[in-house]
Amino acid sequence: MSELNELASNDVEAMQKLQVAFKEIKRQLGRVIVGQESVIEELLIAMFSRGHCILEGVPGLAKTLMIATLARCISLDFSRIQFTPDLMPSDITGTEVIEENRTTGSREFKFLSGPLFANVILADEINRTPPKTQAALLEAMQERQVTVGRTRHRLPNPFFVLATQNPIEQEGTYPLPEAQQDRFMFKVFVKYPTYDEEFEIAKRTTALAMDEPSAVLTGEQIMELQTVVRKVPVTDHVIQYTLALIRQTRVTEPGIPKFAKDWLSWGAGPRAAQFMILGAKARALLYGRSHATVEDIQALAKPVLRHRVLTNFTAASEGITPDVVVEKLIAETPSREGELQKDERFKKIFA
Repeated sequence: MSELNELASNDVEAMQKLQVAFKEIKRQLGRVIVGQESVIEELLIAMFSRGHCILEGVPGLAKTLMIATLARCISLDFSRIQFTPDLMPSDITGTEVIEENRTTGSREFKFLSGPLFANVILADEINRTPPKTQAALLEAMQERQVTVGRTRHRLPNPFFVLATQNPIEQEGTYPLPEAQQDRFMFKVFVKYPTYDEEFEIAKRTTALAMDEPSAVLTGEQIMELQTVVRKVPVTDHVIQYTLALIRQTRVTEPGIPKFAKDWLSWGAGPRAAQFMILGAKARALLYGRSHATVEDIQALAKPVLRHRVLTNFTAASEGITPDVVVEKLIAETPSREGELQKDERFKKIFA
């Protein structure tokens, strides 16, 4: 309770700023984007948690427009990279050129930065570019730097990569391996709009003029709010519940449920727990709470785990997706404090 009191006394103002900013960004996005409430929420949770997102959906669902509009709402440098099969790493990181010094007449190398040197990067159709260029982007995501020649160049802060990919086209694509997808905090599914939402989309986008969003936060304010998110306390019970969900996906470990062994060929690693807990902290603040709960973990389990668990042929033949597996894990994992410790199966999982 002392941690909760400390947070309440020292960071109440910052927490209120985060809640206000969240509501205002959603309002500004709503001037351009119709619906997609859960997608917007997950994007903002990732942003305040200092994570990256990959958005998957069929063409025409405003994935690119959503990311570009979000960048305008937070007053940051924005760069859009259209990934193509002929894109090279230097096309996104930048390159060194030889420049003549007019004063001395000598020649020297000068670094020309690429489109990665921005705060918000839209990696459009990331699965259309070869692995070499994907790897250059993923180094930037993980290390927040790029290496050109023998020199490392730091990227600006804050730095977010929001990638999109089309799940229905396989010709001429290079799907990201699971190890590379693991660098993304969330994998967010962008679904078709409802009838009412599609009616509003058709009405707005065929009119003479459209609303423009206003900037809500600066880069400095975002970094301050990211610090506040990390201060949110999490009880041991919430951490144990998180680990219970994740460790049940590892098919080589003892005590996991039969359906996981039947449907999974690989499970999530420790990065899943880190992202799930960070996301729960951010979600708690966005909903006006000073501490993360099991409900926050459950709400974020799918976007965190769906690209970190690998289903096998048996699951595919039965129409079982990673989301179905996560739903079943949540349904069969005790959520009340003390229940996990009493369950004999979880004693093996926690051993």
